Amino acid sequence: MRKSGYIFIGVVLLFIYSSCQMNEQTNNASEIDNKVEALIQQMTLDEKIGQMCQVNGGQGHDESIRNGAIGSILNEVDPVNINRLQKIALEESRLGIPIIVARDVIHGFKTVFPIPLGQAATWNPELVQEGCRIAAKEASSTGVKWTFAPMIDISRDARWGRIAESLGEDPYLTSVLGAAMVKGFQGDSLNDQTSIVACAKHFAGYGAAEGGRDYNSTLIPPRELRDIYLPPFKAAVDAGVRTFMSGFNDIDGVPSTGSEFLFRQVLREEWQFDGFVVSDWASPWEMINHGFVADEKEAAKRSIIAGVNMEMATTTYRDNIKALLDEGALDIKIIDQAVREILRVKFELGLFDNPYIAEESQNQFAKAEYLEAAKQAASQSMVLLKNDEKLLPLKSTQKIALIGPMANQAYEQLGTWIFDGDSTLSITPLTALQNEFGKDKVLFAEGMSISRTRHNKGFRQAIKQAKKSDVIVFVGGEESILSGEAHSRANIDLPGVQNDLIKELKKTGKPLILVVMAGRPLTIGEISKYADAVIYAWHPGTMGGPALADILSGKYNPSGKLPVTFPKVVGQIPMYYNHKNTGRPANPDSWTQMYDIPVKAPQTSLGNESHYIDAGYEPLYPFGYGLSYTTYEYSELTINKTNFNRDETIEVSFNIENTGEFDGVEIAQLYVRDLVGNVSRPVKELKAFKRISLQKGEQSTISMEVKVSDLAFHNIEMEKVVEAGEFQLWIGGDSNATLSTKFTVN
Repeated sequence: MRKSGYIFIGVVLLFIYSSCQMNEQTNNASEIDNKVEALIQQMTLDEKIGQMCQVNGGQGHDESIRNGAIGSILNEVDPVNINRLQKIALEESRLGIPIIVARDVIHGFKTVFPIPLGQAATWNPELVQEGCRIAAKEASSTGVKWTFAPMIDISRDARWGRIAESLGEDPYLTSVLGAAMVKGFQGDSLNDQTSIVACAKHFAGYGAAEGGRDYNSTLIPPRELRDIYLPPFKAAVDAGVRTFMSGFNDIDGVPSTGSEFLFRQVLREEWQFDGFVVSDWASPWEMINHGFVADEKEAAKRSIIAGVNMEMATTTYRDNIKALLDEGALDIKIIDQAVREILRVKFELGLFDNPYIAEESQNQFAKAEYLEAAKQAASQSMVLLKNDEKLLPLKSTQKIALIGPMANQAYEQLGTWIFDGDSTLSITPLTALQNEFGKDKVLFAEGMSISRTRHNKGFRQAIKQAKKSDVIVFVGGEESILSGEAHSRANIDLPGVQNDLIKELKKTGKPLILVVMAGRPLTIGEISKYADAVIYAWHPGTMGGPALADILSGKYNPSGKLPVTFPKVVGQIPMYYNHKNTGRPANPDSWTQMYDIPVKAPQTSLGNESHYIDAGYEPLYPFGYGLSYTTYEYSELTINKTNFNRDETIEVSFNIENTGEFDGVEIAQLYVRDLVGNVSRPVKELKAFKRISLQKGEQSTISMEVKVSDLAFHNIEMEKVVEAGEFQLWIGGDSNATLSTKFTVN
């Protein structure tokens, strides 16, 4: 038989297999829907309301579960107690509806991975997915079957504490990694015992909190909402996410929890989402504080009408739904639909058939392969920002002075949102460097007991150790409590007297490596001048120490790239790469620093351009930036043609060569600019990226693809279109890429 015949048969078999899978999925969905409808018909109003209520864990819920008055419990992680509560729900309640146990499993359970912002610096969706799969396995072994992650709020303000929990500033990168997290948590099937339901949060725009102050109002134009803030949530829906969470913020005066536009129009009508929505903690009640509703009854009404199925923690639903129905303010159909969507997910999760945690499945924590994956994630997350005179990697013969408040902090390196993290599993930089270089080669002095220390009592010992060393490794940053929810900072320099200690250490004349563990980009521009090398380690999790030791020793060549722009000073915020050009863009040839302006210079002497006279217009480090121990050269950029129709694909090819002395991994990034639109367009937008492994001296031809349809945006009429016209395309190692070409869309 000819090869074409085999190919034809293969295609037919693949079609039959795919059709069978689709039919099986359709049949399963129909079967679940039938079960849900049968259950809805049997439920009393009290039982329906109960499904819409989520309560915090603890004592005193037995009778409510027995009466069908609770649909979900959060913050319960004892498998014995969870089995006991499920037994009450399944065997002692009238209809036997299981509860769903929820927990914030954000970047690991017992085995803690880097904070999400650190994971974003890996630019590695497969690794991010694996981390969430491991977190799901550990959490599900205790009975937790629902997590409030991923957080896919676009985050452009480093002052905002929850930037640590985000995937950065870019819609495309956040979409790709957010989808990977959904797939990791939910696995191949929700019915798998090790799968947990993911929750896309916070819908929507929470990351744009004014002034970086948590819970604050957001002022997002409709076009920016559609083009910047919503795409990651649509990607989560496409990845199969089964729950959403409303945000605390209001957008243009409408709290997210009460927004029919977000949950009815966008989520359900436009995106056809059929999972369910949970409020954030007490967010229906908080609409009273917003001044959006007068009382709890109105809060319940507006939330339910908006499309929020389940209320977290507070009781406005439980206390007011009956009265609202009696008054005609709510229709029973909207209650039935809300319950229908909750029950559907419970059936999909297999809770009706397999509600209990088997003893042999319990407490499956910190396996060797889990720790290795956490180490790999930490290694890939760390970003080399500076390496003067090729100071790194260190030589095995060098004596190291390890100094700083984060050098031996097993708990602090785990970062924010680690309710179940086990700090006894953490391996700190001190332990790891002693293991790598030998105890006699590592001289330790913390210098400061915590990152916020404001006295210099520990300086003397630190300087003493530095003088006896060949090189100083200063591990500073911020403790985990200084970032995360409700931990916004107006000043994002290194806290305490860290800057003072670094300056004193530099006076010893020894080379200094600055390692920063933090939950956000810090304004390290001035102090980094005192460092010969800088590594940004974020909060790296359980295996942060070994990952850092591998990088310092050269066992691992850094490959991390920044998922956010680093400002020079806090006054530049918000600062992000995909900004608009303005009518008077900054000109690098005409910018004059404030102290260089002549006295009594005329008003127009600086050209009247868009920049700060004291900080310029450039960031400290751009989005996508990250160095390596080797160097890469891009060349020979070509595209398959120069004129495209809207249904075609742009095929990009380029050469990349490892021109340095180490094997390495480069993350090539593809950016596009729509040069003229009927509304102004960003100066660059990330549209694709690829991790490329190259041995020293190796050259490779790399291909990437971008669909022309992915160039769409919302025009002046708020229609999503790809406009005809000229586009510019760049390839390079960060958002300042210069190798470019142009093409047109017909």
